[in-house]
Amino acid sequence: MKKEKLRIAVQKSGRLFEDSLKILKDAGISIDNGKEQLKASSGNFPLEVMYLRNGDIPQYLRDGVVDVAIIGENILVEKGQDIIRGEKLGFSKCRVSLAVPKTFKYSGIKDLDGLKIATSYPNTLNNYLEENGISAELHIINGSVEIAPNIGLADAICDIVSSGSTLFKNNLKEVEVMLKSEAVLAISPEISDSRKEILEKLQFRLKSVLNARTSKYILLNAPNDKLPEIFKLLPGMRSPTVLPLAEEGWSSVHTVINEERFWEVIDELKQNGAEGILVAPIEKMVI
Repeated sequence: MKKEKLRIAVQKSGRLFEDSLKILKDAGISIDNGKEQLKASSGNFPLEVMYLRNGDIPQYLRDGVVDVAIIGENILVEKGQDIIRGEKLGFSKCRVSLAVPKTFKYSGIKDLDGLKIATSYPNTLNNYLEENGISAELHIINGSVEIAPNIGLADAICDIVSSGSTLFKNNLKEVEVMLKSEAVLAISPEISDSRKEILEKLQFRLKSVLNARTSKYILLNAPNDKLPEIFKLLPGMRSPTVLPLAEEGWSSVHTVINEERFWEVIDELKQNGAEGILVAPIEKMVI
């Protein structure tokens, strides 16, 4: 009997491709990926990868052709509002924004009323304009949206923005952030119960990788009389691990902190008598 596999869609090229394969690899899933293949399987996990065009993935999920996908949240907002969203994956972060020529004296969204806006995200843009009571003429373009104002096709654009360098090169400025996006695990409403069981195992692995990516392991030495203050700064997963040092009156403290608080915590630890602080990355963290 053929073993059932979870079918996952990954963008076949572009921003999401490399990071999608990396997070699967970090989750211990090896992909037997040949050059120019549109489909590949894992040799050590019941997973089949399909490489698809980003914009086509929501429909494949909707129809049950694939069970899950790694896709930009912005695509789901535009084309897949009915698709179930799972874990946010922490990479391919961008925003969908409105931009105008640098010479445009922009004071607020009302300035776009009655103007022409070029975009690849008509649904997202229409919803945003309606929420703000703006009426504009939309020009739908697939690719190279940022050139539209320079050739007189539009007065403004709505497009994804990462670093902003493309806007700068085309003499545009970002004026409204409509939504913030990152890669997410999207789930088909048609997924079978048997494949849901495989999905749960995949999600467990992905969460372990994501927890590790956002955390740091800290080891430090501290005088015993300073430990209460230091414990307040280092709650750890439950509580810090404390081991006595050979030098009397001193202990070694081991714990995990969130990367976002890293420098803030380090400074406070030093102020409270911590010495010999060692910070190490975490490969996996199972909670």
